[in-house]
Parts: sequence; C-alpha cells; structure tokens
Amino acid sequence: MMMEHQNKDEVESTLRFNSEWLAEENQTLSPEHQSAVDALPEGHALFIVRQGPKAGARFLLDSDVTTVGRHPNADIFLDDVTVSRKHAEFHRHGNSFQVQDLASLNGTYYDGVRIESALLEEGAEVQIGKFRLTFYSSRAMGNN
Repeated sequence: MMMEHQNKDEVESTLRFNSEWLAEENQTLSPEHQSAVDALPEGHALFIVRQGPKAGARFLLDSDVTTVGRHPNADIFLDDVTVSRKHAEFHRHGNSFQVQDLASLNGTYYDGVRIESALLEEGAEVQIGKFRLTFYSSRAMGNN
C-alpha cells in the first residue's frame, strides 16, 4: 500500500483548509472584477458567476426588475437545462436588491438554502441551476 511508504512526519505536516478560509478564498476578487465592483454607480449591483458554464462572467443589475432564465428574452440568459425558462427575478428597491424565485423546477438557492424570496446581502451566493453567482452592490463599496 502507498501509506506504508509515507514518512510519519510527512503525514503530520499536512495542512487542512478550514471552512472559514475556504469561504474567504471564494470571495477574493480578481483586480478586473474588483475594478468593476468599485465602478458601480449608486443603486447598481452585479453578479459574478463563481461556478457553472459561464464562470467568471459578470451580470449588471441596473434596472428595477432583472429577469433570469433560459428564455432568450431574459435579461440574464443562462443557457442550461437546470435553469427554467423564467427562473427568477431580481428587484431593486432603492439601494437594496431582492431575489424572487418564479416557481422554477429546480428552485433558487440563497447561501445554500432554497428560497422563494430573499433580500440580497453583500457577498451572498445565489444558485440558479448549475450557476453560482456572488452578489456585489455599490453601497457596500462606499459609492453612495
């Protein structure tokens, strides 16, 4: 077996990443993404796709209602069978945003919990099908 050939010191020196470090690492922005967040006008927000077919893509939330789905007319078009044609909507209320599931087949998840509706907080993860999107708003960056 391979374990028989390993030195005891090698095994003891292995580090484990704790969940806090992993969560922080997931939230690290590239300089390009950080510039996009810093440049957001007041009352705007964006999503960065962290996982899924469009990883790295950014979607701007700049209107009072932003639709998400597999329908070609969706404001945020996510072309995957795990996404309903009319999956969810993001609603802007002043400087805050809310996600609302539109009775989608696979549901909308907010920080890992299936929701019907939720107020978005800075750095929150919204999962729609295979897509995991992280939320960033102008107000959290002091652009007000």
